[in-house]
Order: sequence, then C-alpha cells, then structure tokens
Amino acid sequence: MFKLKKIDRLLVTSFVPPFIVTFFIALFVLVMQTLWLYIDDIAGKGVGFFLLVELVGYMSVSMIPMALPVAVLISSVMVMGGLAEKYELSSIKSAGVSLWRVMRPLMVVTALIGVFSFFCSNNFIPVSNLKFKSRLHDIKNQKPALSMDESLFNQDFQGYSIRIGDKLPDHQTIKEIMLFDNRDANKGQISLVTADSGQMYGSADGHYFVMHLFDGSQISEPKPTVKKGKRNYPMMRATYKEWTKVFDLDEFDLDRTDEGLFKSHYSMLSNRQLLVAIDSIDRHVDDRRKRFSEQTNRHFYFWQKADKEKKRKAQQEELKRKKAEREKEELKRAAEQKKVQNAKNSAKADAKKQPPKKQASPKTPPKTTPKKIVKKKPAKPNKPTRKPKKAPLKKKPKAPPKKVPYPQVIDKPLTEYSSIAETFGKDKRKEMIETALKTATTIRDQAKSSAKSLNKTLESRVKHVFEFNSKISLAVACFIFLFVGAPMGAIVRKGGFGWPLLISIIFFMLFIIVGIFSKNIAERFVIDATLAAWMNCLVIFPMGLVLTYWAIRDMGWSQIVDFFRFKWLNG
Repeated sequence: MFKLKKIDRLLVTSFVPPFIVTFFIALFVLVMQTLWLYIDDIAGKGVGFFLLVELVGYMSVSMIPMALPVAVLISSVMVMGGLAEKYELSSIKSAGVSLWRVMRPLMVVTALIGVFSFFCSNNFIPVSNLKFKSRLHDIKNQKPALSMDESLFNQDFQGYSIRIGDKLPDHQTIKEIMLFDNRDANKGQISLVTADSGQMYGSADGHYFVMHLFDGSQISEPKPTVKKGKRNYPMMRATYKEWTKVFDLDEFDLDRTDEGLFKSHYSMLSNRQLLVAIDSIDRHVDDRRKRFSEQTNRHFYFWQKADKEKKRKAQQEELKRKKAEREKEELKRAAEQKKVQNAKNSAKADAKKQPPKKQASPKTPPKTTPKKIVKKKPAKPNKPTRKPKKAPLKKKPKAPPKKVPYPQVIDKPLTEYSSIAETFGKDKRKEMIETALKTATTIRDQAKSSAKSLNKTLESRVKHVFEFNSKISLAVACFIFLFVGAPMGAIVRKGGFGWPLLISIIFFMLFIIVGIFSKNIAERFVIDATLAAWMNCLVIFPMGLVLTYWAIRDMGWSQIVDFFRFKWLNG
C-alpha cells in the first residue's frame, strides 16, 4: 500500500488550503471583472435574481482555467515562503533533502491540477460559453422593464405612446393621461385618448397591464377622403365616464434563443471539433485560391496553355498509375491461379502413385465405349484471290483560317523594332492597350475582393488555432508557475498574503500581458498562432528555471542583487 512520507504530507497539507482559498478569490475577481463589461447590457432589463446567478455560474466555469495558475502561484509562494520564514526549509535542507525533493509532491499536485484545467477547458467551458452567450443574447434583445415616469412619453408598448402628468404616492392613481394609438399612423389614421384621472395596475397573474381611466375623451382622425374634387379631413370626438385599456405584457418576457446559432463559434468547440473546423477552413482557403487562380488564368493565353499542359500530364500520370495497378492485380491473380493449378497437379500425381484397390466384381459383360461420331464440315467455297477495291475517301473541306484579332504588320526587319507593340497598327495598338488596362483593372478588383474575404477567413483560422493551443498552454502554466512561486517564496522568505500576493500579481500580469499581446499580433499575421498561444509560457518558464537555480544555490535577495551588480538597490 502506497504511504505518503511525512515531508510529502506536510507540503501537501500546507499547499491545499491556501490553494483553495486563493482559487476562489481569483475566480471571484475574474468573474466580477468580466461581468462588469456586460453591465450596460444587463442593467435596466429587469433581469431576475436566478437568471443573474445562472449567468455568474456559467461565467465562473469559463474562468476556472485562468484562476488555477494564479492560485498555484500564490499558494506556492505562501507555502515555501512560510517554511523559509520559520526556518523549516533550512532544517529540511540541513537534513540532506534538496529543494527538488521538497518540490516533488507539489509537482504531482500541480500536474493533477493541470490535467483538471485541460479537462475543464475541453469539456465544460464550451458548454458554459454556449449557455452564457445565448442567455446574454436574450437579455440584450429584451425590452427594458416597464417604467411609467411623470411628464414623459413612454413607448415601451408597441404602437402606443403614453404620457402621465402626475402620479400619486400609491403608484396606482394617475392624473392628466394622454394615450396615442400609432398602430395605423402609416395609413393616416391617428387616435388620441385623454383622461383627467385614472388607475394603473397589473393583473393578478402578472400577464397584463391595465389602465382604468375616468372622465376623458377619445379623438380619432380617419383617413382623409376626396369628394367632388375636394379633400376632406374628418374628425370624430367622443366623451366617456370610464374607459379601460388592457396591455399584454408577453412582449416583456425573456425569449429563449436557439443555442444552435452559436455552436459554430470557436470558443464553444472542444479540441477535437476545433481540429475539424481548422481542416475545413484550410480546404476552403485552398478552394478560394484555386478558383481565383483559374479566374486570373482566363485572361492570359500562355497561362491557359501551361494549365492545359499540367492537366494533360496529370491525366497521363493518372492513367499510368491505374495501368500499373491493373497489371499488379493481374500478376497477383495469375500467381494465385498458378498456385491452385500446382496444388491440383500435385494431388493428381499423388493419386496415380497409390495402387488401385481390388474389388470383387460380378460377372458382367465388358463395357464397350462407343466411337465418337465426327461430323465433317462442308467445304467452303473458294475465296476470290483479289480483294475488292475500297471506295476513295472524300477529302474533308479545309477549315477556314482562324481570324487573328490583332494582326501584325511587319514591313521591316525585326531588329529595327524597339518593342513588339510597334509591329501592330496604331488602331490595333490602342485597342490592345485599352483591353489590357481593362483586364488589369478587373484582375486587381478581383484580387482586392478575394484578399479581403480571404483575410477574414484566415483570421478565423488564427482564432481557432489559438484557442486550440491556449487550452493546453493554460494547463501547462499551472505546472510552470510552481517553478516561479516555490523558489520565489524560498528566496523572499516571507509567508502570508503580503509579499506572496504582490509577487504573484506581478508575474501574473506579465503572463496576461504577453498572452494578449501575442494574440493581437497573431491576428494581424505577424507571428504564427501556435507560437502566440505558447508565448506567455515561453516567457515565464525561463524565469522559473532561473529562480529555481537561485533557490537551489540558497541565494538570498541581497545575493541576487549583488549578482546583477545593482549597487543602487542596496541603498
């Protein structure tokens, strides 16, 4: 049975509690920082508490791979700094235990954390991103919460404009009401309802908004009519004691969007799906380039001829390959038939070698084999010795010579012409130049359009490749940050949340800045997307190796300063 040693148990039990605490602190900070970006889309939409909790939950899952490296960094600095501050690390080293041996259990723990980080990135985060984006899209498209303010026109209800002059403290009794019905305004029909007082309230089930008005009038202007060449503008006015208008509140409900609309986004795909998407993008780019090349070659005779020659050679190679395959199959079949025939011949030879068995046969007359009847073929009549003469073939009429669009006029030796353009007439030369300019303009416009659309496709490919590699690099970062935090804690010799937190923030800021910078320049096609995704790890890992080397050599902060000969830091 596997049993942990005391030093391993000490380090693991010292590492896990601060790791859990710092993980949730980092997760909370990252979630709040991201949620603040969407506060304008969420505020004022009447989002319920449970929907807000759902959004925060989805966002928290997507931030787990980012919070894990921070937690590893802070907790490793705290653990090793605390051991060094209490001289426990010195006691362990004096017993002959190296720093590598001290860090071994933490390496195992951080490796497991890295595996969990990749599992979350590949399985949980695509689903959480899909849910979060779809819910956020629903909230963005939702109408703001109904609010009836005084002396302001409210247009939350489609086709209506409502104005309330005064609202009493009970929030139900209202005065000086104006209600415009604009549903048929495009047909020239306008309706206005006014009232001195009234009440507004919601129905018991919450699906309807009711306005009960008193002592008012209803004015409507129907569509103008033409009678005897004159345009009439009728108007109808009616007074009432009580009038009730009911509005449906279903348009304020949150509509659920089909999640299939967002499934193709790169942030909602697993690594296997990302590989399929990258392959599809590559094939699409190749097809686009091939089509553009074919469109361009149509304008050039020599390129068309070269393409035809390439196609002809490719067809010949294909025919040769198929012929070789057929011959190979025939040889294989012949070898099998020969093998079968040899087996039959050997079986017959074995049968002949065996003596025939004697059997007691009854007295029967010997069998006589009937003779074969040979039918004589009738003699063929003598063929004529001379062959009949074939009818003379009719000669095909010669095709008329092809009309040359730009005939050359060569009336002197070619050495006396400065360019080939001078061998054409002036009119034809001008026509050729105009045609060439039009062709060049067409090709240039096609190239610009193709390059613009192709750049968007290539940018999408960069994002897919970056997302694929960043899931792995964030998992590896959990392991790398151990080699930054543990030796830094041993060098600084400070535990708690003071120095460790400050040091961790500096390194994590560097990690994030390098990651954002490399992603931006990768989307501008400056560096490869794979290199951009691993750039932050490539920057932090050498620092971790150097810090680990210094910690193994028991170099303190003052010795490191002397190592760089920065005298001014010593004061």
